[in-house]
Amino acid sequence: MRLINLDGRIHLATAGGVVDIATASGGRFGPDPQSVYAEWPDFVSWADSATLPAPCTPTGTIGSPAPAPRQIFAVGLNYDAHAAESGFQRPDNPVIFTKFVSSITGPDDAVQLPPGSVDWEVELVVVMGQGGRHIPAERAWDYVAGVSVGQDLSERQLQHAGPAPQFSLAKSHAGFSPIGPQLVTVDELPDRDDLELGAEINGQTVQHGRTSQLIFPVPVLIAHLSATVELYPGDVIFTGTPAGVGAGRTPPKFLAPGDELRSYITGVGEFTQRFRAAADINGDVISA
Repeated sequence: MRLINLDGRIHLATAGGVVDIATASGGRFGPDPQSVYAEWPDFVSWADSATLPAPCTPTGTIGSPAPAPRQIFAVGLNYDAHAAESGFQRPDNPVIFTKFVSSITGPDDAVQLPPGSVDWEVELVVVMGQGGRHIPAERAWDYVAGVSVGQDLSERQLQHAGPAPQFSLAKSHAGFSPIGPQLVTVDELPDRDDLELGAEINGQTVQHGRTSQLIFPVPVLIAHLSATVELYPGDVIFTGTPAGVGAGRTPPKFLAPGDELRSYITGVGEFTQRFRAAADINGDVISA
């Protein structure tokens, strides 16, 4: 099953088009994209057996399939090569931080660059379908609604400023958490633990990897998080980025106005973001 948020309404995406879930279910589910996760088992049961109307041609603006989660978790240094390029040893336990919900955007929104050095980080994003505490790793995939493509955009100057790192703020500027274009349930994937992902800037490959290279795979992350916090349906987990970020290059390279950043996960989807010049405190555009 594939879900897509069009103009703030959740739809089923099929080979022939899209079906508005609220309309097809007589108002039982939707239209708010976030609301389906609160009733995920019932929703899946309905979707598996419902007689759907003929699909329509998709139109409108694509939003995040999980636009308003209660919690966002992100994982740092979760690929060996990325840990090395960042100057760190392989971590013994998952490195967890958060991003703020206001940074979530749809996959195709243009991003206004804030002052500083903005970096790219393509990631597999997991959306929870069921929550709980102390979720065992061997059952963790059963709690997942689906996966999507994400970018953990990061402003590196703020991230490393001050006496302690500012990961959460530096990674939560407007538009810094794009997710999309669809949520894909794991039964659609040939191997949920081995997905190809990558990123290109202006047609040049900057990142490429496979989720089988994750130091801490998705089930381990869910078990680790739920050992401390309660996970809720619709929560979002950014699972980490492979090597190739701008800060790890010699010399470092960062996003600039006019750049086009393509992010993809084979079998899940892809999207392209475009970047605009930074604005000063009054909102006026600063010349590139």
